[in-house]
Amino acid sequence: MENLNHQQPLIFSHVAAQGKPQHMSAEKNGCPFCDYKDKENILTEAGDFMWVLNKYATLENTLQTIIIETKDHDADMTNYSRQYNRDLMRFAIDCWQQIKHDPKYRSVLFYKNHGPQSGGSLQHAHMQVVGLEQLDGEENLIPENFEGIEVLTKNQLAINFSTEPVMGFLEINASVPADEAAELDVLADTIQDIVQFILNDYYRGRCDSFNLFFYERAGRLIAKITPRFVTSPYFVGYKLSQTFTTEHLQGIGEELRSYLATKA
Repeated sequence: MENLNHQQPLIFSHVAAQGKPQHMSAEKNGCPFCDYKDKENILTEAGDFMWVLNKYATLENTLQTIIIETKDHDADMTNYSRQYNRDLMRFAIDCWQQIKHDPKYRSVLFYKNHGPQSGGSLQHAHMQVVGLEQLDGEENLIPENFEGIEVLTKNQLAINFSTEPVMGFLEINASVPADEAAELDVLADTIQDIVQFILNDYYRGRCDSFNLFFYERAGRLIAKITPRFVTSPYFVGYKLSQTFTTEHLQGIGEELRSYLATKA
């Protein structure tokens, strides 16, 4: 008998994936985002930002879209100007909200891959917004995935480390009120600072990848930033997430607080 109490998987179409770049080095043969030619797939443009349909829609019963962040192949969130990054976040969140308000989709995922361990296939900076027609993509998430050791509270910004992470080991949650537009700039700056910390300081600078996920929960807009390494077999084989000891998380929290203080 089918178990209706567990999340159903997304169905990947290997046929649709034919010709899709499979790894970061695929861009040696030319980057499709540098000089975007598929004009018929463009949904919205604003300056250097471009929201497009995914040319390789590999998931069934979904709308897969891509936000091309910049025309500069070598630029990324770590070296955008403050204002550019703020404008990008506002543009991307607006794209996400447009699909969220479409009743055709049961849920809408908004995330970013960066680096070879992140699950991405192209280096050129981009985000993804995916509308799911039949699945609730957040069904397996619980409030505790976004709670944990407090790192920083400043005005309406809150940063913590998950003590019950989705996967682990370190999941950094930064959140602001979802209904206050002015707080988007605060969140954008915080995300940029945390990403710089992950790629330059965390784990003595040996982390080259991260994932960034966005959620709206309990009236707050949440960004979850996760440094990425090879996925633990405990999670792959058993769905067992892992995290560090409280003492170690507190130590990383002090490192992040000190880093953020230099950005103030």
